[in-house]
Parts: sequence; structure tokens; C-alpha cells
Amino acid sequence: MNHILMNPKANNGCGEQEAHAYGANLKDVEYHSVLEIKDMKAFFKDLKPEDTVILSGGDGTLNHFLNDLRGYSPKNQIYYVKTGSGNDFYRDVEKDVENGRIHLNRYMENLPVITVGDMERVFINGIGYGIDGETCLIGDRLRETSDKPVNYSNIAVKLLLGSYRKNKATITVDGKTTTYDQVWFASTMKGRFYGGGMMVAPQQDRFNKKGTVSVVCLHKWSRLVTLMRFTSLFKGEHVKWTDWCHIVEGKQVKVTFEYPCALQIDGEVIPNVLTYTVQA
Repeated sequence: MNHILMNPKANNGCGEQEAHAYGANLKDVEYHSVLEIKDMKAFFKDLKPEDTVILSGGDGTLNHFLNDLRGYSPKNQIYYVKTGSGNDFYRDVEKDVENGRIHLNRYMENLPVITVGDMERVFINGIGYGIDGETCLIGDRLRETSDKPVNYSNIAVKLLLGSYRKNKATITVDGKTTTYDQVWFASTMKGRFYGGGMMVAPQQDRFNKKGTVSVVCLHKWSRLVTLMRFTSLFKGEHVKWTDWCHIVEGKQVKVTFEYPCALQIDGEVIPNVLTYTVQA
């Protein structure tokens, strides 16, 4: 039996329609809304070992799914089909796509853990902290008041040119501390992409032997210069400006801002964060 777990809210409300479109090519299919599954571990315990699970949604759906199963190792084969708007995980591992889906089981292992206050979550793509977190926060607010697709790039540009106040960041990676002034963002990456296609950490390998994540800090330079360089983030070319972009790899990370700012975890927003830690 193929069990398709779908998120009706994915991709601006098109998630259910797209899940059914994918399932139309399969036999013996049952559909389940992730919004109606109260206990994901119990759901898996009720499956037969030979049953296949296909998760359909975006990065946020994937993050919630992984955290709902945290501490539990399903025996079933699990696949992922992209029906989101950002799809950064899919973009990062696209070379492993077969028949429109990704075999998810091995990607669910050894995920880094972020701690914000009393909250702990695993993540599969990255942590955005700074202008990227604020962009997601504004995007979420716009989606609550309109059915129109949100243009996150436009939001980021408006913040860059106007209201975003650069921060001061203290970043500690594996015991070594560095302070950065005029910070645009201080992100921690398991994969290469976030923000709907920004290649924030082009050198990051999610299966590297050391098991490290990449901490990417973009800082200094004027708003105009940063705007001119903004598109380089989508190709990973921002790393060539070493006076603007600093990247450090490690397993234990702590980032603290001078004043609170929004943070996003695989696209899921937490407002007013002063500090976060990551254990890879």
C-alpha cells in the first residue's frame, strides 16, 4: 500500500491537488492529511512493514514531519515529493531524484539540532537569522491576509534598502569566538540552499565525514553595495567577497545578536530571537 501524506496548505493551498496528481500514477493509494495526524509515530506503528510512505509538501512540511518522528526510526521506505513553494531540500538533493521523488530514509539520519530558549528542533536545510528571518516573518504575515503568492525576494530587497537594521553578532564555532559588526545575517546550514533558491553555503556537504554544518555570516558594506551583490547569493558566488562573507564549519555553534531578530528553521519562523545554538 502507498500512503501519501499531504499538506493541503502547501504551495499556497495547492498541496492536496498536487498530491493527488502525483498519486494518480500509483496503485493502491491512501491519502492522509498531515494536519489531521495527531501522532505521527503511532501512525507509522500501525503500518505494515511493506507499506510505502510518500510525504508530499514543502520544506516546512518536511521539517514538521521530521520533528514529529524525532527519536523514532520507521521500518518503512519513505519518499518525498515536492509540492511546496520554496523546495530548497529538493533543490539541494535533486541529483538523487528518481521518478519525481527522493528516497528520504538516509536523509532523516544524523540531523543537527537547534535550540532556541526551551525549544529544540532538528532541521534538514538551514537556519536563517537576520534579514532572511525577517523576510520570512513578513512573508508569513502577508500570507495570512492574502491568497496571492508571496515574493520573498521583493521583501528582502525592501528590507535591505530600508527598514532592516544591521546587527552585531557574536559567533562561537567549536569553542572559537568571533564578533562581527553590521551583520546582515548569521545562518547555519546543513544543506546548501534556503530562501527559495539562495545557495547560501555552496561548499556544504550534508554527508561530509566530519558531520559539520556551515555558519555563514554576511556583514558590513553599504546597502547599495549589498543590493548590487544580492543576486550572487542565488549562484553561490557571494563567497568570493571575503570581506563581506565569512564561512566557518563546525559541530557546535552559538550565535548571539545584540538585539532580537526573527529566525527561520527550514522556513518556519520564530520572532524575537536573541540567541540560538546548534549541535551537529
